Amino acid sequence: MANEDLGRTLRRLRRPAGLTQEELAERSGVSVDVIRQLEQRRKHSARLPTLHALANGLGVELTTLLGDPPGLAAGGDHDGPRFVAVRRAIMPPLWGPGPPPPEADFSPDRLRERIADAWTHYHAAEFDTVMKVLPDLIADARSAAAGSEAGRADGFAALGKALQLGGHVAVRMGKTDLALTGLERAIEAAERSADPLLVPMIVNSVAWTYQRQGRLADALDVAERAAGAMQEAGHTGTADGLKVWGGLTMSAATSAARSGDYERAAAMMETAERQAARVSKLPAGTDHRMISVFSPSSVRIERVRLAVQYGHSAQALELAEGMRLSKDTPASWRTWLLLDVARAHTDLGDAPGAVRTLESLRRVAPTWMQHHTLAVAVVRDLWSLPNHPPGLRSLAEFLGIVA
Repeated sequence: MANEDLGRTLRRLRRPAGLTQEELAERSGVSVDVIRQLEQRRKHSARLPTLHALANGLGVELTTLLGDPPGLAAGGDHDGPRFVAVRRAIMPPLWGPGPPPPEADFSPDRLRERIADAWTHYHAAEFDTVMKVLPDLIADARSAAAGSEAGRADGFAALGKALQLGGHVAVRMGKTDLALTGLERAIEAAERSADPLLVPMIVNSVAWTYQRQGRLADALDVAERAAGAMQEAGHTGTADGLKVWGGLTMSAATSAARSGDYERAAAMMETAERQAARVSKLPAGTDHRMISVFSPSSVRIERVRLAVQYGHSAQALELAEGMRLSKDTPASWRTWLLLDVARAHTDLGDAPGAVRTLESLRRVAPTWMQHHTLAVAVVRDLWSLPNHPPGLRSLAEFLGIVA
């Protein structure tokens, strides 16, 4: 459970760095009053640009400031055996034996299905399940890539998707350097496959990892380059190609917004939403579990998120009003939407509306909510109000904020 609040983490990181509150304010560009309010626990949450600025001022990754990602606990040298196995699969030992050839009953279709199932578990935030199966998936994909010439391209495609998933798991564990190593190896495998969409899909994961490290300019650059290259190559005329382009465009918009250029980000997202309407009009693509998440629903969810994070809470609620989510919207995106709507209600002083939304979030994703730092922070903000709306105490007890 995310018990350590933002202010306590901020103070714990600031003091060993030898920084006063005033020095951190100067280095980060965040007002000393905001820093004081956070550390004195008079303020329990902050918008993402503020969090990025504080992380940069402290010289730490954003994940360090926010705490462990939802659903997983990382502990340096104390990582559990499942994550150790994932790390070893991503980075096999130097001069170790090469992968064995595929077994006689090996099925490329079955391997792709297993990888797609693992991505489904990932999007449902079932990270422990993913870590359990991932080492074998990577090993089997390496074997397929080392097999007969006829099946080698498919093997490298499978290896690219499996290593990409390994990179995502590493990010969720707060191991972003390991994630980038895995994603670079995924790109090397993708370049030896016959799938022209696989490299830009993995580049999108690289952009996301850069964002988690606070490398916003790098994230914006690689996402825009990959999206532009897809257009130049004519890959946006299919449903799959348009989804990959859309994922990259949304990543670029997020990076622009987190860099403080909200207007540029909003324009990108409006373009993405118009293009997303084309997806259903194009010929059906491959298994959607293996392709970037991009639909009118996902774009609208991301627009809500950006609006909340950058102080446009009323606009966020307007965007979310009456939204109908498509069937392929991952469960994790649905939970993010509820959290963002709750934050918008909180920012506008509508505590009852925030509580109703958080109660829906608790029903949909109770474990995710318990482990998510921002969800806990929103409830703490509500609990600090003089008047508590019905249902708030139950939420506060559920999250361990009050006994």
